Amino acid sequence: MYPPSRKDFISLTLSDPHSHSYNNGKHRRQSCWRKWKQLSRLQRSLILFLLALLLIFGLLSYPSITKQWGGLADREDWLELNDRELKAIPPGVKPVLGPVADKAPVPVARPHVGPVVGPAVGPAVGPAVGPAVGPAVGPAVGPDAVAEPRGPNTPILAKPPTKKKTFPNKRGPPSLQKDGNVSDTVGGEKQEQEVVQDGGGGDEDKEKKIVSWRGAMIEADQATEPPPSPNEKEAAAPPANPADTVPLEVSTGKVDRLEAVRDAFRHAWKGYKDFAWGHDELKPISKSFGEWFGLGLTLIDSLDTMWIMGLKEEFEEAKTWVEKELTFNKNVDVNLFETTIRVLGGLLSTYHLTGDQLFLDKAKDLGSRLMPAFKTPSKIPFSDVNIGKGTAHPPRWTSDSTLAEVTSIQLEFRELSRLTQEPQYQDVVNEVMKLVHKLPGKHDGLVPMFINTNSGQFTHKGVFTLGARADSYYEYLLKQWLQGGKTEDDLLEDYLQAVEGVRKHLVKQTGPSRLTFVGELSHNRFNPKMDHLVCFLPGTLALGAHNNLSGDHMDLAVQLMETCHQMYTQMETGLSPEIAHFSLQASDGRDVVVKPADRHNLLRPETVESLFYMYRFTKDTKYRDWGWEILQSFNKYTKVSGGGYTSINNVRDPVNPGPRDKMESFFLGETLKYLYLLFSDDVELLSLDKFVFNTEAHPLPIWPSPPK
Repeated sequence: MYPPSRKDFISLTLSDPHSHSYNNGKHRRQSCWRKWKQLSRLQRSLILFLLALLLIFGLLSYPSITKQWGGLADREDWLELNDRELKAIPPGVKPVLGPVADKAPVPVARPHVGPVVGPAVGPAVGPAVGPAVGPAVGPAVGPDAVAEPRGPNTPILAKPPTKKKTFPNKRGPPSLQKDGNVSDTVGGEKQEQEVVQDGGGGDEDKEKKIVSWRGAMIEADQATEPPPSPNEKEAAAPPANPADTVPLEVSTGKVDRLEAVRDAFRHAWKGYKDFAWGHDELKPISKSFGEWFGLGLTLIDSLDTMWIMGLKEEFEEAKTWVEKELTFNKNVDVNLFETTIRVLGGLLSTYHLTGDQLFLDKAKDLGSRLMPAFKTPSKIPFSDVNIGKGTAHPPRWTSDSTLAEVTSIQLEFRELSRLTQEPQYQDVVNEVMKLVHKLPGKHDGLVPMFINTNSGQFTHKGVFTLGARADSYYEYLLKQWLQGGKTEDDLLEDYLQAVEGVRKHLVKQTGPSRLTFVGELSHNRFNPKMDHLVCFLPGTLALGAHNNLSGDHMDLAVQLMETCHQMYTQMETGLSPEIAHFSLQASDGRDVVVKPADRHNLLRPETVESLFYMYRFTKDTKYRDWGWEILQSFNKYTKVSGGGYTSINNVRDPVNPGPRDKMESFFLGETLKYLYLLFSDDVELLSLDKFVFNTEAHPLPIWPSPPK
């Protein structure tokens, strides 16, 4: 039995002389809450949904409203005035508006300031500061910067709020391909770039220099922390200490580019030594390390670079670790290709440069432990080998190996045989090349990307690329021929056929600027997609032309080198994306198109590698200047204040490039080494008539030609 209903009011009845009565129970005003409770659950849900929808629309429309009326709540709302147009600029920037913005900027002779403008900069800006300008820490603008009136009707921008951001961490397993390493993603550091404004006249003003940011004059003296990338989703890493920011220096004379590269190496090495010593890779943002195989990849990859640069103290420390700590007697699966080009190649090249038997002994130990990978039905090696157990296997998801993996280990194994006088190493890798030479499924010298370790046949036929999974096959055809004293005709034949196949099927030109690029072919359908990895090709073509192959190869090399350069200069950070697409229609306006998923930069070496070859063979100083611009951009957008350099997520966003918290070992082993060789005037320093570089930039000697 239910209790009687409660009444939370008093009923009162009044009468007047005319017998009219009034009862407050009939006309009382119920509270809003009572009315809300009387609604059905469906009605209440519908009202809440509509209110939430209105709130969302309000929040979404807020940035456009604030932009329209000059609000500056966050970085999208910053404004600059450029040719009477308002455009977004980074937070903390003090735009110099009015007539001053029309003046041509004067480059600042600072060794730590990199190229500051992308393709959006107008003709008044000129080249990106020029070769007298050196490494920088990153984009720097002051959070308290406010616009100053420079003429009539010039708006004064409000002071933006200062916010501290933290950066998430995104993890992923390392790929077994050199081209596909998945970097752990962590956000950025405080970065700094020093710029000063033009005062407009007088002796004092003449001492002040101006630089530009996307076409508008800016002033900033304080560092600001870039906002986190939208791609970052997980836990935050601690922000960098402002006190650790590398100060900018003023240069009064010619910049020593070789010393600038040494400085970059020392900075990268400092991070590795402090936070990742003996481990595979440095995570510079979180000041920690990543492990791939547990073989000290970065340390071994860097040995010959340190020797070449004359960094003897750093070299001796690393040598001591190799002698006392490096062991291959461990139960770990390693990738045959990556371990061969980085560790085996690094040990062999260091032996040749130093003559120290320690490195050859280590190389022989490792080489013998990699041999089980070749025990397959087809003699095409498995991709993975356990160097402790002596077992090998393909990846879990397939019985295929990539063609680049199985055909880009030959230089190292052949050299190991020559040094040890044990033919087994050369025999197994030569057998692979003989099999590939005879295989059906090629397309005018072009090869598919995969090969089956059981059948020894190509798989995924009909897809041809010079990018990931196939690139170094073509590189090693020429380099094996050179290594062996130009005696192995099958290798030369395959190389020449491949170059003709590339010219016939893959080389196209963009519509807007007629840039020559190398695309991909999928079942006779052309795709205007080019990996940054393909930028090895100009250098390889030039190397062939230097060795008396067709002069047309050098012509193509010059054209492709320009395109690889444009992949950097057309990006706002001055750094190339991992993958570029090219416009074939003249009406498109832009040559290089980058999809959001391809905007990352992993500190790759291929472009500076080709610049090194092109300069050695042509002595055209523009190739050095292009390399210098790339080094400045690395210093500006990837340098971490506490030590090390980091991969970034977005080369199109100079405000928030989105650091990934990973420094690949090839940045020290290849990228900085090729930059050093590019700037060196010593043509006998690793002469290209005496040495051939493996695909990880480890120099190995060219064998003397056998007597005829």
